Formats: sequence, C-alpha cells, structure tokens
Amino acid sequence: MIGKTYSATIVGYDGTLVEIECDIKKGLPSFSVVGLADKAVGEARERVRSAIINSGFQFPAKRVTINMAPADITKDGTHFDLPIAIAILQTSGQLLPSATNGTLFAGELGLNGKLRSIRGALAITETAKKAGLKTVALPVKNAKQAALLSKINIVGFTTLTDAVLHLTGENIVKNTILSNDDIEQRNDTEIDIDLADIKGQETAKRALVIAAAGHHNILFSGPPGAGKTMLAKALAGLLPALTKREIFEVTKVRSLTNSTDKVMTKRPFRAPHHTASHISMIGGGSRPSPGEISLAHHGVLFLDELPEYPRQTLEALRQPMEDKKVQISRSAGKSSYPANFMLVATKNPCPCGFFGDPTKECICSQTQILNYEKRISGPLLDRIDMVVNVSRVPQKELLADEKPNKNTKNSAYYREKITQARDKQQQRQKSPNAALSSKKITTLANLTDSARKLLDSAAEKLELSARSYFKVLKVARTIADLNDSANITESEISEALQYRQQ
Repeated sequence: MIGKTYSATIVGYDGTLVEIECDIKKGLPSFSVVGLADKAVGEARERVRSAIINSGFQFPAKRVTINMAPADITKDGTHFDLPIAIAILQTSGQLLPSATNGTLFAGELGLNGKLRSIRGALAITETAKKAGLKTVALPVKNAKQAALLSKINIVGFTTLTDAVLHLTGENIVKNTILSNDDIEQRNDTEIDIDLADIKGQETAKRALVIAAAGHHNILFSGPPGAGKTMLAKALAGLLPALTKREIFEVTKVRSLTNSTDKVMTKRPFRAPHHTASHISMIGGGSRPSPGEISLAHHGVLFLDELPEYPRQTLEALRQPMEDKKVQISRSAGKSSYPANFMLVATKNPCPCGFFGDPTKECICSQTQILNYEKRISGPLLDRIDMVVNVSRVPQKELLADEKPNKNTKNSAYYREKITQARDKQQQRQKSPNAALSSKKITTLANLTDSARKLLDSAAEKLELSARSYFKVLKVARTIADLNDSANITESEISEALQYRQQ
C-alpha cells in the first residue's frame, strides 16, 4: 500500500500543493526522499525517524521511500517533517488512510516529537483552501496566524503524538478560532512621536498629513537637525488602522521571512540602512524571500538620506512604486511579491548639508552639489508625489516654554481626519488617491474651470511631465478630500503645486 498526505511548498508570495507519497517495501532498512527536495527536506529523514521513535511509535525497519510531487518544483523548508511522518505512520498501518482525508499537514519536528513553528503558515493555509481541502494541521504556535483565513478548519498541535491521537479520534483537538482580542488595534499611547511634539515645521506637518491621507510618496529636503527624520517617524502615528484584509496580507508577507507566530496588527514601518544590500531591499536570493519593500507592504518604507543609497537600489524602486509589486526573475524561476508601500525619504541639499542655510555657510563646491543631486535620478524624483523643503527651527523656539494651547492638534486628531479622507476615497474608487490611474483621476478630479486653467498654465510654465501633471492632480484631490470638498478649486491646485520638485 502507498500512503499519501498533502502539504505545500512556498513559491514567491504564494504556495503550491505538494502530494507526499510513501512506499514501504521489504529490503535492507533505508530512508530516501525524492522529488527535487532541498537540503532542509533531505535532513528531515533523521528528524522524522527520531520523532516517530521517541513519540512511542514504530519506525518500519524496511525500505522507506518518500516521493514529493510534482517532482519538477523545488521543495523548500522544514515544514515537510510532519506530513512525511504522518505518511509513514499511515503506510505502516499505525494510522487509517481515511484519517488524513481532506487535511494538509505542515510542521517542523524536533527529535523528541515536539512541533516547532514554521514560516509561511498563511501561504500554506491559503494553498490548502484553494485546493479544496477542509483542514490544515500545523504547530499550535502558528494556529492563530493561520486562522486569519476564514472558511477552513485550523488545528494546532504541540507534538506528533497529539496529531496522531487527534487523527485516530482518541483525543480530538478543537479548531482554532481567532478572537477580536487577537487582532486588537493599536492604542494612541503606542505612538512613539506625536505630531504635537514637533516644534515649528507647520508646512512640513501639513504636507505629512496630506501624504498620509492619500498614500502619497514624500521627500523631505533640508539641513541636518531640521527635524526631517522626526517628521518621517511621526507618520506611523498618522496612518489609519489596518483593515482585516490588510492584516492578512501584512502577516502573510512577514511570515514568509521567518517562523513568526504573530498576527501583525500595526502598519509596517521599515527603515533599512543605506548599506543594506540590493537583494535585502528588493528581495530574492538563492532562497527567495521578500525584501524591505515587500515587508513595508501597506505601510511605510523610510529611506533616511536618500542620496546615500546605491544607485542600483534606488533605480530598482521605480517599477514597484508604479506597479505596487515586485517581480524577481532568476534562472531557477520567477517570484512575485506585493510592494504597496508609501515611500518617505529625506535628503540634505548638499554633501555638507548647509546649502541655502541662512545661518551656516556651505563649504561644498558647485560641482559637488551637482554630483550629489545627480545621485537621485529624474525618473525616480518624478515618482515622488511631494517634495518639501524643511528649514531649521530657531533655537529660541526650541528652548521656549510652551503653554498649553487648545488649538494645538495631536496625531490622534489628524489620524481621524486622515481616516475620514481615506474612507471617502474607498467609497469613491476603492483605493487611495495615489493609486489612481491617469484615466480615473481625470474622471474623478471634478476640477473647477479656474482650477483647470491654473493647472494647465502651471504645467506649461514648470514644464511638468505627464506623470507630474497627474500627480499634482492626485495630491489636489487628496487636499480636497481633507477639506471635505467635492470639487478641486484653485486653492487646492496652488497648494499641490507647492509640493512639486522644481
């Protein structure tokens, strides 16, 4: 008899169903795994053998062969331990063949039979659901994470023994159900930097609110110590809470990188250092995994001192910024990951940082300044919706004792306004304004005649590209949403034009 169980292998963002067949024949004792298995799967032989024996079951002293189909796809990961063990127990008569019907197994086994958490639990669970399987059996630490996917039974086990007793009906383990407490949203007290704590910079703060309301990419330019990094970090407290679908996608991406068992309820805020490698930023590698731009999915990618990043890495951001996903092609195959991030970047105006500063003299030559500016290409700048110049706050304002002012608005106040604006966009076009196509924004702009004339005149004088033209329109639409205005007027167009790179 040939035993059979199901598992899944992760290919990029998604998974592929894997059928695990077990054949036990008479002959010299051996244990072989075939079907294009990687080293981690090959090493499963020793883990599975010890786990079965140490759990009180019998490992057949015969010729054991495991085949993983389809054989033309690489099987990667330690989560194949559990399905291989179940297939052996099934084929050796210690489990009934019907006990595993409609179930996908995934889990790493310790030598003592304990189940360890795995990476990609959500991708594996989603694969099972698409294949029409009714149940997913996996380590208990991954159960709540997998339960984010509805309409499929999730059973979490602590040991191999628990799994076998459940399958034989001797000790049934209840399905894991995700409660509201497991996906509880963040509190205002969890905000690291409140907008009300930033001295001055009213224009920059206004721009930050607009960017958050429309999911627009933004670049802060100014001298060292002006507060650019602080402004960028304050963005985390302005973004609205994740929707249930976004929680699923963010958790799924995060689980592909490690064996985390957490449900991600906060919007990601990724701040990779400028020395980060190209692959760590974009994704890929010999063992494909998401990069920083994918880990920032539905959140923020913060690049401090943008010109210091390698030119190759910056240019690689152009396509994901437009398509909201990254396609990685290698000789071994292709992988695709989501990358719907909001880019927040900072830069100095020159290498020394004080070009144009009214109080400190710049020591850079004109050639140095031009070369520094050239580190950021025109096409990349064209994809940044808003560019804001940030000046240093006078020291007397920094040291001044501020009295409580009822007109001072904190991050919680602005987040409510931003959430309302996002809700309008969701009802109107099912996406943030920044994601609108040129055709859609033209239809939804509702420009007044005077606003249209101003935009056309400015586009001609400033020599705006077609992309810049529509980005001004998108930013203006966001400003109108914040102002609770159905139409875009001259004032919204004028403010949006202030944020374009000249």
